[in-house]
Amino acid sequence: MPRAVDGTRRKDRRKKILKEAKGFYGRRSTNFRAAKDAVTKAGQYAYRDRKKKKRDFRRLWITRISAAVQSEDLNYSQFMYGLKKLNIEINRKALSNMAIEDKDAFSAIVGQAKKALEV
Repeated sequence: MPRAVDGTRRKDRRKKILKEAKGFYGRRSTNFRAAKDAVTKAGQYAYRDRKKKKRDFRRLWITRISAAVQSEDLNYSQFMYGLKKLNIEINRKALSNMAIEDKDAFSAIVGQAKKALEV
């Protein structure tokens, strides 16, 4: 009866982990035990930060809109309330982009929001 050797399963599993650990610092990229922990932790950070990225971008857009609106003598919350009153549904990403690239159109929207607040 032929001798049973572990075969390629273990080797493939280890190779997969070490491939994912490529570019890691020191032993974490070459030593399986260290690489396994590092890859697991990297996966946790990646999962967490995919969620965090969405929050970070939203914060950035709000900051940009706020800065652009303040130059028009209005604050962010009043501006958003004015848009809500007018049933203008433009997302924050688009508003932020507009504030940077198309200042005239953004000023027009701010003007409309101001009018809605006065009424």
